[in-house]
Amino acid sequence: MIRPLAPGSTIGIIGGGQLGRMLSMAAARLGYRTVILEPQPDCPAAQVSSSQIVADYDDRAALTSLAAQCDVVTYEFENVPVGGARILTDHVPVFPPPLALETAQDRLAEKIFLNRQEISTARFVPVDSEEDLAAGLEAFGGEGVLKTRRFGYDGKGQRVLRKDGRKEGKAAFAAMGGVPLILESLVPFGFEFSIIAARGQDGSKKAYDAVRNEHREGILRRSTVPAAMLTHMEEAAREATFTLMDALGYVGVIGVEYFALDDGTALANEFAPRVHNSGHWTEAACAISQFEQHIRAVAGLPLGDTRRHSDCVMENLIGEEIERIPDLLWESGVVLNLYGKTETRPGRKMGHFTRLSS
Repeated sequence: MIRPLAPGSTIGIIGGGQLGRMLSMAAARLGYRTVILEPQPDCPAAQVSSSQIVADYDDRAALTSLAAQCDVVTYEFENVPVGGARILTDHVPVFPPPLALETAQDRLAEKIFLNRQEISTARFVPVDSEEDLAAGLEAFGGEGVLKTRRFGYDGKGQRVLRKDGRKEGKAAFAAMGGVPLILESLVPFGFEFSIIAARGQDGSKKAYDAVRNEHREGILRRSTVPAAMLTHMEEAAREATFTLMDALGYVGVIGVEYFALDDGTALANEFAPRVHNSGHWTEAACAISQFEQHIRAVAGLPLGDTRRHSDCVMENLIGEEIERIPDLLWESGVVLNLYGKTETRPGRKMGHFTRLSS
């Protein structure tokens, strides 16, 4: 029997960025305290949490302190050291489970895991040498996307190799530092979409409406709901997401990105074992946001209603786009969320806004 956390309990969050900030705010609404583990002092999440432990994510003493202060621990990004998460599990429940972290942190392991669940992806081969890359390009018609297996996000750590990929491959391999790589075949997709779903401690599952995503330079720019896509494609992606969560023994919110193909099928691209940028619209267009849904799941509470009450478009405010705030504040039907970051840098997400429509 699942015993929900009582109001006043404490939830630990590893990572102090904007996702941790929004999780902390959702936890506070449900009567929970939060403790942030993050090496950057006065990080966005710490500004709205009960306290912060300023230490590296793999600091054993800090992890022990976090476990002692908390009733459950979660995280806001997928590059949390798996070893640290496993240390925590000896003392306190950790959701999502370390298996989800371990799988998502390696693109090759991720693709293999997805395929084992009969979830289709682009074709792929591991690349540990120039010979591996040449053989992969030969198999994929001279084209592909060369990616680092670990630590890539927002378009970082990847190179697109097109028609003359065989010539560029050697230089790309050298430029990417000789780390383990993966080559994925190019996919002629119509658009990208994602499924944001949640699984509770009791195994119950719920999903939000599919969202159509637009990226620029590898960074999510805009998410639109409804996604204007085939019903059977959305249903199949939702069921694939549920299958993935069951296989991982997942607890919490997950974001799974898909490529929509012209033949009405979809290929899974990758998954994030956490709340997801493409789910930010839920705070404005649903009674229960992805952030509250995640807190509900890790706290052992019932999952909330995922229906939306409005159509919407969510856009990220990146870098100098933060200067749009005065104009956005004059608009009706706009929900604005700023992340409390004091330094503006190119490519840095400073906030987001969601335009609602009936």
